[in-house]
Amino acid sequence: MLFTVGVLLAVSTSATLGIPLAGSPTVKLDNAIFTGLSEGPVSKFLGIPFAQPPKRDRRFRLPLAVPPYEGTLSATKYGPACPQQTPSPLVFGSFTVDIAGPPLSPDQIDDALKISRLQATDVLESDEDCLSINVIKPANISTPVLLPVLVVLICQNIFDCSNIRRNDDTGVRLVERSLQLGQPLIYVSMNYRGSAWGFLPGVEVKKAGLGNLGLHDQREALLWVQKYIGAFGGDKAKVTIWGGSAGAISVSLHMLTNGGNTGGLFRGAFMQSGAPIPIGDISDGQKYYDALVSDTKCSKAIDTLQCLRTVPSDVLQAAVDKSPNVLSYQALSLAWLPRADGVFLADSPLKLVQQGKVADIPFVTGNVDDEGTAFSLSSFNVTNDAQFREYVKTYFLPKAPDSALAPLWSAYSDDPRAGSPFNTGILWGYHQYKRIAAFQGDSVFQAPRRFFLQERSGKQKAWSYLSKRSKYLPLPFLGSFHGTDFNIHLMDDYLVRFTTTLNPNNGTGVVWPQYTPTSPQLYTFPTLGSPTVTIDNYRANGLSVLAELGIKYPN
Repeated sequence: MLFTVGVLLAVSTSATLGIPLAGSPTVKLDNAIFTGLSEGPVSKFLGIPFAQPPKRDRRFRLPLAVPPYEGTLSATKYGPACPQQTPSPLVFGSFTVDIAGPPLSPDQIDDALKISRLQATDVLESDEDCLSINVIKPANISTPVLLPVLVVLICQNIFDCSNIRRNDDTGVRLVERSLQLGQPLIYVSMNYRGSAWGFLPGVEVKKAGLGNLGLHDQREALLWVQKYIGAFGGDKAKVTIWGGSAGAISVSLHMLTNGGNTGGLFRGAFMQSGAPIPIGDISDGQKYYDALVSDTKCSKAIDTLQCLRTVPSDVLQAAVDKSPNVLSYQALSLAWLPRADGVFLADSPLKLVQQGKVADIPFVTGNVDDEGTAFSLSSFNVTNDAQFREYVKTYFLPKAPDSALAPLWSAYSDDPRAGSPFNTGILWGYHQYKRIAAFQGDSVFQAPRRFFLQERSGKQKAWSYLSKRSKYLPLPFLGSFHGTDFNIHLMDDYLVRFTTTLNPNNGTGVVWPQYTPTSPQLYTFPTLGSPTVTIDNYRANGLSVLAELGIKYPN
């Protein structure tokens, strides 16, 4: 059945009937003409629906591709954000934290918390009808060769996906930079479901085969790219998927699904602060499903999952907002995140890596030095060794016996000189803050990256990096915190080169060597100065212990 204009309008609030303006770029998809925007050297086509609205009875179901497009349609504005959990404010009260270093005031703590909340504050509108895709491309380029394509999996607040409107400047910047480098590319981004809408756990969800809907949304968008990117001048055989944080973790999970068979959807992967993480079975999140069912008054329903589909959106939103989030006490032990469901993820990601069920493609993966600091401000009331051990065991490794945890306590001691921000001595050594920051950053980001590389290097082309930029500014008690490489656009040129050539090097300057088992080298950005090459052996014992615990006792 053809996708009529009237139906399309009902499907997406962002796709509206429009008349092409003189000079505006257009593209023909199926039997439809989409009109975009022209902004200097780039053309934009925004808010194009790639799947039917996941609302009402389609809520908590697999994405369903849109029928063929038809009509004259506008693609001049971003679609609404997918609903997301509202981060709860973290209140410390009126006091000044006395630490070994400059005093840390409530205002400074609030500044740090804004770093974690920043991306959530830019959502101008949201709607469950949110599955739309955007294309930013060079405006005037005459080449008979189709261009490589960079598909970004943007996700904000750690698997709580927000409107990608904020990332418009990223797409424009990268396309313009690709033109300056003489390696033009096309940039694609999409909205997809996050939080409970995209990563609902529980036995009921597993039985229905409806886990990891956010990842399925991403996959549907990648299928759209295969079908339509040629109309924009893109080469569907030269797609690289890229993400940071939860987006990078998503990229890694696409490398693990389908037994490692990409299905031709992408040929390269670029991950900033994210790798296959130590997550367990989807049933491990049952308590969050049960709480959601209770808070929406679905407990007495025969089919609680179907009942959740009928709940008014504001009621569901309020119930989701009551659940733990990244600013809650349990921090990176998240309620809503990917889990092994037997469909998208056949097993725990680390076990799939061990089994070699990984896409055989070139990839880049790296970290900043202090990944865990921005997520550890909510645990200031953990004040001693016993409380630290209880915190870790309760929220991160509840299945691990005490005997298995013993090596962890020595690997992550309460000596602030060993904590994060790393290499800052006793500064910022308030209670267990630096210890928790080191543990969280290593368990969720650093250890998975190194394990992934150790398992795959030598079997496929891989590069890795470490950034120590922004160590002392703007927030020294956070160090080179999570996201600082994005804040300073650190990887832009490397990303463009990798997308176009599958190699981050440009043939000049410091060579970024491949990561190999015999030479695990990191392209390292020091606090100041040019990149250097270092060996990836820091905190060897701790990262090894964490990888082993993650394999045996995923949470």
